[in-house]
Amino acid sequence: MTETLLKPLKAGLIGAGIQASLTPAMHMQEGAAQGLAYEYELIDLGERHATPADLPQLLRQAELDGFSGLNITHPCKQLVIPLLDGLSDEARNLGAVNTVVLKDGRRFGHNTDWWGFGESFRRGLPDADMSSAVQIGAGGAGVATAYAILALGLRTLTVFDQDIHRAQALVAGMSALFPDSDVRAGADLAAAMKAAAGLIHATPTGMVKYPGVPLPPEMLESRHWVADIVYFPLETALLAEAKRRGCSTLDGGGMAVFQAVGAFRLFTGCEPDATRMLNHFKTLTA
Repeated sequence: MTETLLKPLKAGLIGAGIQASLTPAMHMQEGAAQGLAYEYELIDLGERHATPADLPQLLRQAELDGFSGLNITHPCKQLVIPLLDGLSDEARNLGAVNTVVLKDGRRFGHNTDWWGFGESFRRGLPDADMSSAVQIGAGGAGVATAYAILALGLRTLTVFDQDIHRAQALVAGMSALFPDSDVRAGADLAAAMKAAAGLIHATPTGMVKYPGVPLPPEMLESRHWVADIVYFPLETALLAEAKRRGCSTLDGGGMAVFQAVGAFRLFTGCEPDATRMLNHFKTLTA
């Protein structure tokens, strides 16, 4: 602890358009609560006039500056993989890294996104019917949510995406990892919702920059649970509509917090107080 106080622990986030990120505040507040001198820096590609091609130099500079780790977000979650010395099983299975631990001259990649969604779901919708669900979105976030919900025991997952090839790729990957579950690419959203117990929304629709609802609201029934990954705003148009129709809902705040909980643990070697971090997040988004 004394060494940490004398020499601040440093971490950062690499990505594009990240100035509004709440990740630095969550990490530094929890660090302060644990008596750590914890610095967390935004490494915004746009602000630095950099591109993803500069990722090798950004990683090297972080090492030279004594960083303990880096969070990685769009558009670098896949691009960072060839620059690493090792991967966790989950990062390898997902083909995406959002957390890099820098230690002893080595770079080790992890993925805490899937665990973040899974922990949020487990806590927020503990009584959810896990027989079947529809997922809208098969991008990077969709891969993480699919992995998480299948790891929690979902029996049937039907995936929709504007890019059918991306949906099919997700289905192929998850079917291999979870052979006891039925994972399929959907063709008829209305029919799939009729058969499903729940809905996972894993696209940017509903964010301030991308307003709207990802499916016709009349497809939502009171028996459905609805989980959204968007947390700007916490109550998206989808969740407001779902609540109005009597659905159980889960906002994207928990996923944001719990991925940070996982990264904090990896960077510091300390056990974060998840409840404290959740409460802090609520003050940041109030």
